[in-house]
Amino acid sequence: MREMIEPEDAPGDARDETAVSRFVERFAADLAEAGMQRMAARVFAALLVSDAGALTSAELAEQLRISPAAVSGAIRYLAQVDMVVREREPGSRRDRYRLYSEVWYETLTRRDQMMARWESTMRDGVKVLGPGTPAGLRITETADFFEFVQQELPKMLERWRVHQAADRAAEAREAREAREAEAG
Repeated sequence: MREMIEPEDAPGDARDETAVSRFVERFAADLAEAGMQRMAARVFAALLVSDAGALTSAELAEQLRISPAAVSGAIRYLAQVDMVVREREPGSRRDRYRLYSEVWYETLTRRDQMMARWESTMRDGVKVLGPGTPAGLRITETADFFEFVQQELPKMLERWRVHQAADRAAEAREAREAREAEAG
């Protein structure tokens, strides 16, 4: 039997919690395959699908059926890579863990900074290996790739901002037109 839960932010829209759980595990597996720690990937995916974008350690442990220690380790990793922030619940001693509002944008921005360091290291490696050696040529190509991505990423992120603003404007216009049609 499937458990149906009414999300607070979307009255009337019931969720199939079994399907949500399968989605969390599938996305977490995708993230783990891409190199993220498995438990951190599961915690991140659980936060991503929560309507509030924030959960307590106890809520995460219960939802994912993991120990509080596993939640703690995953949160520590996610905080170190700036994907979540810890905040105190008002009037409580319990912490809530929240996703940053634009987690993918911020993550890519930080990757750009990391690629700058990698490019610099690769350029140093070319000097050590020699630019004409097979290894030096591979390292040069790697440095050139990182340089290219650094040049393109800000342009792509700016296009995302423009696209996102256009989508939000269209949604607001549609909502306004729907209210006007109801009123009039």
